[in-house]
Amino acid sequence: MPKKRSGGGLSSTQQAAKFLGVSVLAGAVMAGIALPAVGALGLAAKGSVESFDELPAALKTPPLSQRTTILDADGGLIATVYSRDRTVVDLKDISPYMQKAIVAIEDSRFYEHGAVDLKGVLRALNKNARSGEVSEGASTLTQQYVKNVFVEEAGDDPTKVAQATQQTIGRKIQELKYAIQVEEELGKKKILENYLNITFFGQQAYGVEAASQRYFSKPAKDLNLQEAALLAGIVQSPSRYDPVNDEAEAKKRRNIVLKRMAEVGDVSPEDAAEAMRSPLGLKVSEPKNGCITAAKGAGFFCKYVEKVFLNDPVFGKTREERAKVWNQGGLTIRTTLDPQAQKSVQESLKDHVYESDKVAAASTLVEPGTGKIVAMGQSKPYGYGKNQTEINFSVDSAWGGSNFGFPTGSTFKPFVAAAALEEGRPPTQEYSSPYEMPYPDTVRGCDKPWVNDGGYKLENEDESEVGPYALRDAMAKSVNTYFVQMIEDIGMCPVVTMTDKLGVVQGNGDKIPEVPSSMTLGSTGLSPLTMASAYAAFASRGMYCTPVAIESITQKTGDQSKSLPVPKSTCSRAMSEKTADTVNELLRGVIDSGTGQQAGLGDGRANAGKTGTTDERRNAWFVGYTPNMSGAVWVGSASQKVKMRDISIGGQYHELVFGGAVPGPIWRDAMNGALEGKEAPDFNRVHIPDPKKPEDRDKGRGDDGKGDDGFIGGLINGGNGNGGGDGGNGGDGGQPDPGFTFPEGFIQGPGNGPGGRD
Repeated sequence: MPKKRSGGGLSSTQQAAKFLGVSVLAGAVMAGIALPAVGALGLAAKGSVESFDELPAALKTPPLSQRTTILDADGGLIATVYSRDRTVVDLKDISPYMQKAIVAIEDSRFYEHGAVDLKGVLRALNKNARSGEVSEGASTLTQQYVKNVFVEEAGDDPTKVAQATQQTIGRKIQELKYAIQVEEELGKKKILENYLNITFFGQQAYGVEAASQRYFSKPAKDLNLQEAALLAGIVQSPSRYDPVNDEAEAKKRRNIVLKRMAEVGDVSPEDAAEAMRSPLGLKVSEPKNGCITAAKGAGFFCKYVEKVFLNDPVFGKTREERAKVWNQGGLTIRTTLDPQAQKSVQESLKDHVYESDKVAAASTLVEPGTGKIVAMGQSKPYGYGKNQTEINFSVDSAWGGSNFGFPTGSTFKPFVAAAALEEGRPPTQEYSSPYEMPYPDTVRGCDKPWVNDGGYKLENEDESEVGPYALRDAMAKSVNTYFVQMIEDIGMCPVVTMTDKLGVVQGNGDKIPEVPSSMTLGSTGLSPLTMASAYAAFASRGMYCTPVAIESITQKTGDQSKSLPVPKSTCSRAMSEKTADTVNELLRGVIDSGTGQQAGLGDGRANAGKTGTTDERRNAWFVGYTPNMSGAVWVGSASQKVKMRDISIGGQYHELVFGGAVPGPIWRDAMNGALEGKEAPDFNRVHIPDPKKPEDRDKGRGDDGKGDDGFIGGLINGGNGNGGGDGGNGGDGGQPDPGFTFPEGFIQGPGNGPGGRD
């Protein structure tokens, strides 16, 4: 290899090679002619490219990634999310001081030369040849803009970023080629505008608007002289000249920019000197990125919106396509979230359940007839710290929720009643409804019958609950044996049909199992959003609307804005108006005189609902509605390990937790606040005759009974559990393996322990 001279300079061979390189590059720039084969000089650029002219003629400029803004239904800010914090602005919206400062320090001859400053190139190449390495770039603003385009196109891929920023002569050749094209197509002002919008200013800020907001909490159009000089100085090395972490170094660099502005005549020496004496004047705004910063306690709703975007094919055929659009940003997403309803939900949750409690609560409100999600919150905030969680208890697992949802207890019973009414059973239908009974020997299913091969039994909550009962009283008192006799009568398939029409699926997305405990007494895990949306169909007289969270999306790309298609709610008839009106009358009775009296709204506002509590009180629910709003509240432990007995929730002691006693008041307060000032329509009332029955023999206060066939027909931990989804201490061997497992403690062995109550 060539030897260096004793004085440390380059050998004659090295000098010759460097001179040849300089000559070839300079000649190519000046003449625009093809470079000879450059491989021998180590000037390879863009892989196999062998000449200047063989580089593609057109620079592919990707749209700049920007902030995405998520708004509520009134246009209020929920959160901003971004992969790069950038807000693109026009040149007229950038302070003239900023425009002059960046030109003065980065390329003072910007308006005089073309795409390439030949004097600068020759000066830099000569210096590089002497030093034996690339020590000076001499890039024009146009070339720097081109390099930033490469970086933007590389995204977060570290390999591509490294390639885009490598300091090689091959890369310089590529920049030169594209710089010529850019100068011809855009002109100086547009290049300057693009450069100021694309370049990185440190502290997660891309583009001058984001930088101005980050360091000075003001728009770029309002930057003064010294502020503009500071930002212009950062560009060369955002980490070295970071004013937040090293004010002295940043000030020194700022003053260099001011001095240069005076030298080129952009400001007077006096103004520059005065600006140099001024403090930095920082007014730093912390980066606010992501749903964790969401206002109004809407972090979980914000994350749900993101999940919808990434999962719904309306935004792209593949998840990769959708993720690319999301990361590109520049979206303004107007959502369905009603700020009044959201505030009310959060305040109610905060009042009734503490972050530090052993259990959590989640609530979701939807609008009947439209499917719009108007509120979504929970007691444990969105986050990763103590007493926080990133799991959205209100939604299914595909949308960021728990893996399985939560057993619903007796809140499932209205679906059975609706199915029976659709089958022609009258609202006065009576069953013997004994206090205790075995499950039927067989129950008809859609494909095959369920067989009680384990001798499973069930009980009501209280020994005083002895029939016969008609439907209205059975619903108000939540009599378990009544609804099991009802499903024996009509079979499970009508319930399957009804729940399918109401969008009722398990938290993992699977259909409800065709077993009596799931089909009558709510032993299957569901989400609050699923329940609120299903009950909304009762409120809208039988029309079920799929839930939606997004009203509209506008995407800004460069100077252009366009509207994107968004998912629409699909509304379909789930039951007749007569059936829905009858269910409404039944569920009014739950609040008026049944297990849900503590949830009543009062003030002349029509309301209906149902309580639910699962075995060993691991879950408590209230799901209810008015003609113009439906909501579900769940209280329990995400791990399903907490039994809500002798427990303090929200600072109140509870010997036993009932659906009517904890979730009910949460629902009541949330709904009252959400509906304040809104109309109070009535249900379409129907008359349900009083059946003839023995006088005043049913004074039990229970919601669910106890005893069922266990979760999923006894497949897990045996039989004889309750209708609420846990079971007790029993279990029979020989049951088939269900082929999947649940978290420890999620399903308890069925047995004769007490069932759900309210």
